[in-house]
Amino acid sequence: MKLNGLVGLYRSMKNQGIDRYRFEYRHGRAMFDVFFFIDESPFILLFGAKGEAFSFEVEVETGFNINPTLCGNTYKELCRVIGLEYDPNSPFSPKYFFAQFNHNIPYSSSIKAKAEPHEIARYRNVEEEEDKIYFLGWRNNDLRGETVSEINLTKTKYLLGQKAYIRCNSKNISSCWTDDPAKAKKVQLPE
Repeated sequence: MKLNGLVGLYRSMKNQGIDRYRFEYRHGRAMFDVFFFIDESPFILLFGAKGEAFSFEVEVETGFNINPTLCGNTYKELCRVIGLEYDPNSPFSPKYFFAQFNHNIPYSSSIKAKAEPHEIARYRNVEEEEDKIYFLGWRNNDLRGETVSEINLTKTKYLLGQKAYIRCNSKNISSCWTDDPAKAKKVQLPE
């Protein structure tokens, strides 16, 4: 299934140098934070239901094509959060969900809605210090005689993206995090 609505948003993001973007989408009784990650291959759409412990990801292949099929548990949870009751005579189709979503994708991006790591952390499972979701800075492990951990690299990739992951992995740098939003720093890739 092609999501033509992503074309304009993608172009706008590229023109503004935005790799990760967040916008809202309402379907039924649910409001979703939707994240579009163009720094991953394939691209990723992350849907997170606000006020619910539910999120799912969809791969966006070349040509902005997706597979509209959802696994059983994801399908059931999506039906629940949007407020659908099971009707064997009229089953819910995820294809309908994505078709409606396609018509509600913003055409252009705004630098103000660039996805921040702590926003992404609400919907992506992070194993390392899961309460610490605000970016604090970088630690050069070579100076300390240490090695960046795989779990830190995974957190870096999930919350900051592929470019940060590659840089940290190749330069032996750890991302540092805090649970205090007042201490959060603007993310700039390490040298």
